[in-house]
Amino acid sequence: MIVPASDAFFQEAARLLKQGGLVAFPTETYYGLGVDPCNTEALQKLFAVKQRAADKPVLVLVAEQSQVPLLAEETPEPLRLLMNRCWPGPLTLVFPAKKNLPEPLTGGSGTVGIRQSPEPTAALLLAAFGGPITATSANRSGQPAAVTAADVEAAFGTDIDLILDGGRTPGGAGSTLVGWDGQKLRCFREGRIPFAECAASLAEVNNEESLLTMTSVG
Repeated sequence: MIVPASDAFFQEAARLLKQGGLVAFPTETYYGLGVDPCNTEALQKLFAVKQRAADKPVLVLVAEQSQVPLLAEETPEPLRLLMNRCWPGPLTLVFPAKKNLPEPLTGGSGTVGIRQSPEPTAALLLAAFGGPITATSANRSGQPAAVTAADVEAAFGTDIDLILDGGRTPGGAGSTLVGWDGQKLRCFREGRIPFAECAASLAEVNNEESLLTMTSVG
């Protein structure tokens, strides 16, 4: 069901999420599919609906940087610097995951991808829910990601409990995925923010051109 992004429906969406429901909402890239990232049954429902391979991790949105320790075992200094410079924005940072996170969330990788979205609807939903929410793109695996609420409904029908209509999203490219391997900054997916821009931000602070290294796109 498509509903307007209004206060009443933010509260309804939060209620559904707390009960293990699946909610679609706009982000700064595409529409995302949101569930409680600590609810294993909700994650399994998300994977089934999206027809997603079990070994693919799911990205998560936080309302603010203070929520990162709810999901991440530690915050390496380079990632903290990127949070300060690039959040909120389309940069997903890959952290070492807390040991107690559900395996579907991490895909068995031991890491978790987190970002803070500047999209107002996403921010208001996070505030209403009071915790992190998944934000994997709203599409069946292998299909184009949804850029409107109508796209989500066309792709999923009644498989989604609620679709918050926040208007058309930019589309075009997803968030950039960046991590830290203990020595170098690594790019797992180039998206809206060029990887070179992320590395340059760190080089300004650390004066270390060796930070710039590119890995294969996952």
